Amino acid sequence: MALYLSETTLFTGSLADLAPTKLLITTINAHSYNVAQHDEAFAKSLHKSDVLLPDGISVVLAKRWLSHSVKTHSHASLKKIAGEDLFYYEMNRLNVETYHGGSHKPTKVMFLGSNESTLQKIKERTAKEFPNVEVYTFSPPYKPEFSEIDNTKMIEAVNAIQPDVLFIGMTAPKQEKWAYNTVNSGRLAIDNCHVCCIGAVFDFYAGTVTRAPQWVIRIGMEWFYRLIMEPRRMWRRYLVGNVKFLWGIFREKFIALQI
Repeated sequence: MALYLSETTLFTGSLADLAPTKLLITTINAHSYNVAQHDEAFAKSLHKSDVLLPDGISVVLAKRWLSHSVKTHSHASLKKIAGEDLFYYEMNRLNVETYHGGSHKPTKVMFLGSNESTLQKIKERTAKEFPNVEVYTFSPPYKPEFSEIDNTKMIEAVNAIQPDVLFIGMTAPKQEKWAYNTVNSGRLAIDNCHVCCIGAVFDFYAGTVTRAPQWVIRIGMEWFYRLIMEPRRMWRRYLVGNVKFLWGIFREKFIALQI
């Protein structure tokens, strides 16, 4: 099961339109599109998400282009919504809702992922910027796959906190597959919680990785900034990956034209 962007429903509304119920929210960019072509479990976790955000101008432009050749509604209103956008929306929402209606109702957020040092930096910054939100963290072991013991510890930690929002930052595709399997297993006893897979946002917010300036992001060149900043780690993802992404989109377009 590969992921076809032409057949994938992307979120086209405002984040303020998100339902106040349990939602699994993931993002898709050119890199995750490429990975999903040969990782069936990852493709499924994206397809089956309650909300899939277009986290990349390349995905937005590709979806609009493909929509002209398939029998779907127009995607003219589609715009990039990054994981960082989701993060700030949720944190601001919780910070305000703490005193919604004039009564004190503690709101809780949990960060699941990364290392203790990064999580501590996140706690220190959120305490200043979002003082009305109770922040909890859990750092899972750093390994390719989690054991059943690992999974149980993470699930029990989340259930004990009962967060209003659960941020997961374990890099793609591990975080999406873990979130999808865990949410659908019924083992996460969290009602009305937004489960958000936001990956690198943990490092961006903690300051351990510098994100591109806003003007670079606005013109759709954040990928180039990251390539320049970390060429050894990012060259394959962007130089090779961008070619793979374009090939995949052209292939979808060609197939659609034959139908």
